[in-house]
Amino acid sequence: TCFECFRLRLPAGVLAYTLFLTVHGFYTASDDVIELSPSNFNKQVLQSDSMWLVEFYAPWCGHCQRLTPDWKKAATALKGIVKLGAVDADQHKSLAGQYGISGFPTIKIFGANKNKPEDYQGGRTSQAIVEGTMTALRSLVKDRLSGWTGGSGHSKQACRLLGGESGTGSKKDVVELTDDNFDKLVLNGHEVWMVEFFAPWCGHCKKLEPEWTAAAIAVKEQTKGKVKLGAVDATVHQGLARRYGIRGFPTIKIFSKGEEPKDYDGGRTRPDIVAQAIELFSANVPPPEVLEIINQDVFKRTCDDYQLCIVAILPHILDTGASGRNGYLEVMRKMADKYKKKTWGWLWAEAGSQAELESSLGIGGFGYPAMAAINVRKMKFSLLKGSFSETGIHEFLRDLSVGRGSTAPVRGGILPTIHTVEAWDGKDGQASTFWKLSYQSYHLSDDHLLFLSIMLEWIKNDCFKEDIDVSDVELDDLEKDEL
Repeated sequence: TCFECFRLRLPAGVLAYTLFLTVHGFYTASDDVIELSPSNFNKQVLQSDSMWLVEFYAPWCGHCQRLTPDWKKAATALKGIVKLGAVDADQHKSLAGQYGISGFPTIKIFGANKNKPEDYQGGRTSQAIVEGTMTALRSLVKDRLSGWTGGSGHSKQACRLLGGESGTGSKKDVVELTDDNFDKLVLNGHEVWMVEFFAPWCGHCKKLEPEWTAAAIAVKEQTKGKVKLGAVDATVHQGLARRYGIRGFPTIKIFSKGEEPKDYDGGRTRPDIVAQAIELFSANVPPPEVLEIINQDVFKRTCDDYQLCIVAILPHILDTGASGRNGYLEVMRKMADKYKKKTWGWLWAEAGSQAELESSLGIGGFGYPAMAAINVRKMKFSLLKGSFSETGIHEFLRDLSVGRGSTAPVRGGILPTIHTVEAWDGKDGQASTFWKLSYQSYHLSDDHLLFLSIMLEWIKNDCFKEDIDVSDVELDDLEKDEL
């Protein structure tokens, strides 16, 4: 699976074969698997009426290598029915990034809504792939019978991607900018803009138009309208063209509030444009919030909504105080900001407050602070083995983001029970009245402080169901001030 893939030590023969694949790719022109890249993805997949299954792979990935023969067999079996493609994500990082690929192999189904491909969750044998594909195909046919298909024979989704008039997406998703509205919309607005300056007679502009239109639809959806694509007819609005020094067509500029406009020099295909827009969106969104696990809803919502949720178990407040805990949380916030483009969920809990969660992750009540990355869909997790520091966590997350690192199944194969607890108030821990008296009355050694901390934890979790006789507790070695 994509969360498990990591480099292996291989025998010489297998290594040679791996190196061959790394250089030459997994598939050839004689295979029924279609090699996809940013230059052909839009036309082949997104503008097609066909259903597609697309594998995103890395040549060094062992799981990808094992999938290859089954992927070829499935492509042959489904030829003329459903198309199977493959993207070398190492070579085409922008295309992989557009679809949030963080491990290999990842398989996505491009069906009725090409802007929202679904994750393929079935088996990886040729038989399982064919059966899973036919199930998805039957669902697509039912959708079309229910009204997805127009009289022309093209799905509404295909029409939208081509910039046609049917459906909710069309050329109107590209905002027409003029001398009258440019300052108000672009310069004084809060969105990030990618603006194309074009001339109607320009051949390159005509080639860009369908790509720009298709990208505008995807960008609007994937950035929730925070990044917009616009177009200026420079032959009509010559004042704008002169203001920004436009000398050739098409010229694309990026406008961010409070910054000087920048030239966009990237690719001119839909995937390239969308990837740049998502990059701009990610750079301008706030980092995800680091939430305390105070109930089942917080945990389930965060881990269900994201591919990975990063969970930290922090020491008890009596062990670190508020300043120590805030130090750990600050490290987490910095890492959440650094990896905000991944849109992972970030959670923390106090040691002992969620015992079942700790047990399911093999943390086991010691070694705090601890951290785990959980993939709820696969019920697998990976533990931080290095230090709980910016450097240690960065190395841990960097390996996860490229599909490396060891993983283990979540104990029991299900999400653990999460207890409802009181949220931390941001203050130092407070002992109960009984223990406050004890602290004031005795000079306590480190061992006795540890003993009292454990007793406090038991009391907090209602471990005592009746009054306790502590008359037999040995206190001879304590220096008593007063009672």
